[in-house]
Amino acid sequence: MACATASTIAATTLKGAVALRKSELLGNSVSTAPAKAAKAVRAVPAVSASLYQDAAYNLQNFKFAPIKESIVAREMTRRYMTDMITYADTDVVIVGAGSAGLSCAYELSKNPNVNVAIIEQSVSPGGGAWLGGQLFSAMVVRKPAHRFLDELEIAYDEEEDYVVIKHAALFTSTIMSKLLARPNVKLFNAVCAEDLIIKNGRVSGVVTNWALVSMNHDTQSCMDPNVMEAKVVVSSCGHDGPFGATGVKRLKSIGLVDKVPGMKCLDMNIAEDAIVRYTREVVPGMIVTGMEVAEVDGAPRMGPTFGAMMVSGQKAAHLALKALGLPNEVDGSVSDLSARPELVLASSDDTPASA
Repeated sequence: MACATASTIAATTLKGAVALRKSELLGNSVSTAPAKAAKAVRAVPAVSASLYQDAAYNLQNFKFAPIKESIVAREMTRRYMTDMITYADTDVVIVGAGSAGLSCAYELSKNPNVNVAIIEQSVSPGGGAWLGGQLFSAMVVRKPAHRFLDELEIAYDEEEDYVVIKHAALFTSTIMSKLLARPNVKLFNAVCAEDLIIKNGRVSGVVTNWALVSMNHDTQSCMDPNVMEAKVVVSSCGHDGPFGATGVKRLKSIGLVDKVPGMKCLDMNIAEDAIVRYTREVVPGMIVTGMEVAEVDGAPRMGPTFGAMMVSGQKAAHLALKALGLPNEVDGSVSDLSARPELVLASSDDTPASA
């Protein structure tokens, strides 16, 4: 859909939402915009007036329920430590919570029997998916990856071969809110993978530490790490940088991969197809996804277009399901798609990723 048309719809929708909210407060009724127009740009639901009809929710005289400070400390500590115990031995550990890692975790989380731990060295997950290119706001996604956005119910402006989300943060915040609400997923912020657990030539987990500790090993005395064992590790560490491509770099340093040539110069058309195509189990027990694929294979970078990150993450999830012996879309082992629609890749009807 042309940008001018989308802007008109956005303005009309926003105007209608404001009118509806005003009318609700006045006790009147107004007509709403047609449902067809709302498909391109979804209006923000009006805040329910009943919230402020609650006597306890008085903005002029608001008072919180009392609490002891120690209760807050115990709640945070007990829940976090319980999570550490629960995920010390888990099904899948995803290292890196950028767009590929989050898409992988989202796809895996649809199977309630698969427990997923996400490790992210930053306090704020999302990697580079909070913005588009050069710190601009919009996120471009080439078709048919837009079908994943439809599944997530993220609005976009539609062009012939691509779609544009008005702010990249809409993708990242939406997928995180849906993902982290699921009971079989835990995100460990400010935690990094310092090393891999390898047994008999197979990656069997990760060595973890607080990110701030890892960054200060040279300034303090020895600060030993912790561990997470996993049946499958998905490395989604992004392209080269302070914490980038750490999974494949470690494999090279111990001789499990011959080389890590690094990504080539930008070519969007070659890059995105290659990222999805080469997403794979690079060594037994470890799958690479996202821009880390370009690092290990020398594929071009794609720059500020994000569809490959999403679909690569989905493919990595189904490769992990395959490694776990579960139905997946990579080898077509999902026999009854109507019974398990959650296992269908968003783009599978258009251009299936080759294994």
